[in-house]
Amino acid sequence: MREAEVFRETRETKIKLYINLDGSGNYEVNTPVGFLTHMLESFAKHGRFDLKVEAEGDVHVSHHHTVEDCGIVLGQAVLKALGDKKGIRRYGYSIIPMDEALVLSSIDISGRPLFFYEDKDLRGKITEFDFELIWEFFKGFALESRSTLHIKVLDGKILHHVAEACFKSFAITLKEAVKVEGSGVPSTKGVI
Repeated sequence: MREAEVFRETRETKIKLYINLDGSGNYEVNTPVGFLTHMLESFAKHGRFDLKVEAEGDVHVSHHHTVEDCGIVLGQAVLKALGDKKGIRRYGYSIIPMDEALVLSSIDISGRPLFFYEDKDLRGKITEFDFELIWEFFKGFALESRSTLHIKVLDGKILHHVAEACFKSFAITLKEAVKVEGSGVPSTKGVI
């Protein structure tokens, strides 16, 4: 089974995360940021990953550290769960609507950590959640999973819908990329 558990503790956050890439969408997520909890639950459900997250953070300062560090830990856990990456599809993409919002995401589990993001300069809050923290979460994931990740908001006005479309698209994209289709490493170099 391709699963991993990662623990990260800093002066700002303490996060324990478990993921099973071959799960069925079961989740237990507890963070001090309600909207982040909702997005991680959506990620698990739509990607059909089993996910457990216990997070604490200095939310009295900002949600920034908790959101970014959850992305970092998720990236580390996915990288660990993939092991030698033999047989994975490597690439994934999706375009997902959420009412008026439409988001494209694409990933290459390449060993080259890069992140590209466009959100039509949308800014604001979803309850107490700063919309621009979406960027921080996915940047943390891309760098720590050593993947090239693109997320592009094609349309949308309601920030909640745009954010949720980002997480759902990402979930489906990642599920496609980690799918086992063969036996060798999917690279002409022989390693990723």
